[in-house]
Amino acid sequence: MRRHPWRTLLIPPALLLLYTLALVPFTPAVNDIRKLRNEAPALVMSADGKQLAAFKRANREWVGLAQISPTVIAALIATEDHRFYQHHGMDLRRTASAVLHTLGGDPQGGSTITQQLARNLYPEDIGRARTVTRKLKEAITALKIESVYTKDEILETYLNTVPFLYNAYGIEMAARTYFDKPARRLDLLESATLIGMLKGTSYYNPVLNPERAVQRRNIVLGQMVKHGKLEAARLEGLKKRPMRLDFERQLEPLGPAPHFAQVLKRWLIDWADRNGYDIHADGLVVRTTIDSRLQAAANQAVARQMERLQATADAQWSPRAWAGRRELVQALVRDTAPYRQAIAQGMDEEEALRRVLADAALMQALREEKTRLAAGFLALDPRSGQVRAWVGSRDFALDQFDHVQQARRQPGSTFKPFVYGAAFEMGARPSDTLVDQAVEIRLPGGQVWRPGDATPPTGEVLTLSRGLALSKNTITAQLMQRVGPERVVALAQSLGVRQSKLEQVPSLALGTSPVTLKEMVAAYGAIANGGQYLEPVMVASVEDRDGRVLEAFQPAMPEPAMSLPAAQMLVAAMRGVIDEGTGTAIRGRFGIQADVAGKTGTTQDNTDGWFILVHPQLVAGAWAGFNDSRITMGDSWGQGARSALPMVGDFFQQALRARWVDPQARFTTPAEGGLLDPLLGRINDWLGSIFPQVQREGRRAPQRPPPPAEEMALPPAQAPIPAVVAPRPAPPERDLPPVVTIPVPPPRPPAPVVVAPAPPPGAVPRARVAQPGERPPSEAGRGAPPPARAPSPGVPILSVE
Repeated sequence: MRRHPWRTLLIPPALLLLYTLALVPFTPAVNDIRKLRNEAPALVMSADGKQLAAFKRANREWVGLAQISPTVIAALIATEDHRFYQHHGMDLRRTASAVLHTLGGDPQGGSTITQQLARNLYPEDIGRARTVTRKLKEAITALKIESVYTKDEILETYLNTVPFLYNAYGIEMAARTYFDKPARRLDLLESATLIGMLKGTSYYNPVLNPERAVQRRNIVLGQMVKHGKLEAARLEGLKKRPMRLDFERQLEPLGPAPHFAQVLKRWLIDWADRNGYDIHADGLVVRTTIDSRLQAAANQAVARQMERLQATADAQWSPRAWAGRRELVQALVRDTAPYRQAIAQGMDEEEALRRVLADAALMQALREEKTRLAAGFLALDPRSGQVRAWVGSRDFALDQFDHVQQARRQPGSTFKPFVYGAAFEMGARPSDTLVDQAVEIRLPGGQVWRPGDATPPTGEVLTLSRGLALSKNTITAQLMQRVGPERVVALAQSLGVRQSKLEQVPSLALGTSPVTLKEMVAAYGAIANGGQYLEPVMVASVEDRDGRVLEAFQPAMPEPAMSLPAAQMLVAAMRGVIDEGTGTAIRGRFGIQADVAGKTGTTQDNTDGWFILVHPQLVAGAWAGFNDSRITMGDSWGQGARSALPMVGDFFQQALRARWVDPQARFTTPAEGGLLDPLLGRINDWLGSIFPQVQREGRRAPQRPPPPAEEMALPPAQAPIPAVVAPRPAPPERDLPPVVTIPVPPPRPPAPVVVAPAPPPGAVPRARVAQPGERPPSEAGRGAPPPARAPSPGVPILSVE
């Protein structure tokens, strides 16, 4: 030091310079900074070109500098960096002054607007710790920003990215949040208030700390006077003016399909990671399969029905009725956070329970939350598997839980078609018959399952088609005995119920295994598609910001899940649900005369209401209930035909009237004489009403030629399982006449079906059988059903429809 004092003094700056150079690779690259202003969020578009969602990094709306009030810019420069136009990212004079004040015990910040922008844009790379390393990284990044952007571009970027609390980013969202106006209309006091918040948004929050905010606003006005941005004569008068806010939180727009958008976002993040894109910055455009018109119709249908039902639910679960369910209410209270907190504080259970029950506001909120009805709705095109409408809940803002893909609920009678479909696969026909009688099924361990209906068994002989139309549990349970749970599970999984576990037990016939609405609608779509399963498709393509297709997604190859004749017979049987069974409101209330089939579903105590309707071009399903299955719907309105069906009926009514789907489209009919099955069933019913004694004396099964070698006939009921015929009760309100079965004529050779001409107005459409010589569709390549799971010993007991 004595021999080379000046060289010695240069050592610390040299070391600092070397350390600074070593930090350069650890700061954002110039190319990344250059792309920053060109950031564009991924856009989600419907199949018909409407925007469904935008995946923004933050809740901001970018506005140009010309769209921002000049008083905002003047206040910003005067307060935060009055030498902004004289430096190149770092103000050495201000930095040195800040260091001297800090060493003297008066800490001051010396960051320029550009340095603040660097910190706001790259908080993870730079950090906010009070260290030399952070300040050096901040300075390096600021110099890089200055080398890429003009001064006006820096101001614009800063004002569009700075946070203002309440999920508001940028000056535009701040102006709307605190003053309910766009940034271009902010006056002097409003501008000074928002710029004053930048020193500490929480500390100077004008909503919670108005006095501090006024003081800080006046300091900003003083700085504007000091640096020539405001006349001094106006200062005192402006300081005396009170704070006037028009506060309203700015929520991110949810779009017409928010649950669908959230599912898609998770998928897109994974896709972007694999392909090297940023969903927040690279301007991707995702073309989805959603039809905006059908989505709007679904939203309206769900909203209308839920509004009607909620009034009924509120009456059923009034404060008095709620108080009367003491045990249920206490069980619900034990699940609340306040109860658990009281237990954690050392209270015993009784004391904690009394404490929560005594909180009137909390109990009211709990009742409102638990008795708020929920719903889910899904529609897809069975020909391609493309999803057309997706409603995950009544209101995404209140219920983010997705009742289409996340919720698993018991499907009730909507599961029955899988039992009938398995029977048809084994050689049964819709005209085959079973007796509506009391059933007892012995289970392992000595248990006995006695499925029943809402009314006692009639002792009548019913065709399978009529048994499905009337949703007879006794008929379905007997059919399950003959088919076997393993085959039913295998068919349901092949058709599309692939994520939920299905218990191989007899009661599965009545829908006791929880499933998702998406699985059920996909499975019904496979039935409508001639037994060919197509995985639901959400995305058609992903494009870049210039419209170039980065990847196109074709529908998956159909997977044979069910033979075409069996699928056709099942659709024909499900028509009966709409024409004369539990789904007649589709025809009567909604006036839908198109060729449709479907199934209702209601679980025990009206916990869940389901309805799924199939059309050759569109399949739609709905679920209704409460999020907590301990809360149930009423007998008069909770059945699937009254809770879920109106949503689907309203939706289809709109779609058919607007001709978004073809009202003249027809299903094909069964190739093996299936056209006669409904007629024969009606003749059986009529003859039974004339000869009621025949069904009491017993009857022979219909005679028909044995099925082809590749088909399996229905096996006899598993022994030893008695089928007990109950004494005939007094006729119910809707008594069914006894039935006599006549022999079924031999089937004609297999032939396809062609579309029938349009029926006369008001007629229920039907298809005709094709003429001999027309080529049948190929059924080659049928895959084997997935392996069945082991049966479960537990069998819930259900009483549905």
